[in-house]
Formats: sequence, structure tokens, C-alpha cells
Amino acid sequence: MQNDIRVSFADWEHDRDSLMTIRKKVFVEEQQVPMDEEIDGYDPECVHVIARVDDNIVGTARLLPNHYIGRMCVLKEYRGLGAGGRMLEFLLEHAREQRIPNLMLNAQITALPFYQKYGFAADSEVFIEAGIEHKHMTLNL
Repeated sequence: MQNDIRVSFADWEHDRDSLMTIRKKVFVEEQQVPMDEEIDGYDPECVHVIARVDDNIVGTARLLPNHYIGRMCVLKEYRGLGAGGRMLEFLLEHAREQRIPNLMLNAQITALPFYQKYGFAADSEVFIEAGIEHKHMTLNL
């Protein structure tokens, strides 16, 4: 199934509704993140990626100008198929092409092993963000 996953850049102005539909389902509905915390005003300045399986949009992530990866999510019914890994690999390749020296992210505790597989290292104590336990992670490129 992993070969059926396609990741590409997304254009915030054009793809906003699709990206927000995914994020609302995962963060707001599933994880109970308040909508006012999900919408932070940074989206127009971010690099966005989108994952598709067939014609279905199944995931999204973004890279902020300060080199933070965020809002990485995959719809529940598509988890475990490799979409998250494909999006992360896509962003890592983009960062290398842009000569970004390191990437950072705030990972939910349950996602630490996922990011560690790609070389990210936790470098903080546990903290609460949007009511969920996280750790800060860094990857030197």
C-alpha cells in the first residue's frame, strides 16, 4: 500500500479547505484540541505538504519558516500505511535542498518513536501543549 501514497507540496490558498478538513478531524475532533489553538495564523507563511491515497487526501504537515515541522497528521483510517513517514521524508528532502541546518518539532509523547526512526532526538522534558504531553525534538541535517 505504501507505493500508493503520493506526497506533494500543497498551496495554502488553493488547498486550505482540504488541509483544514484533515487537521480538524485529527486535532479538533479526535484529540479535542480547541479550534482557537489549532488555528494559529502561521499557515500562510508555511510550506505545506499533502498525502493522498488514490483520490483521497489522507494527511498533511507543514514546515514553518523557523524550521519547525508541525501539524503533522494522518486520518485515523489511513494510519500505519506509511503516509506520515512519506510526508516526513518529503519535508526532510526539502529542508536538505534548502540547506536548512536542522529541523525541530514538538512531538506528542506517543509519536516519539516515529520521529526517532528518522533521527530526531528528544531534547526537553515533557510539557503540555494543547492539553497533550509533548517533548521538543531536533534533527541536525
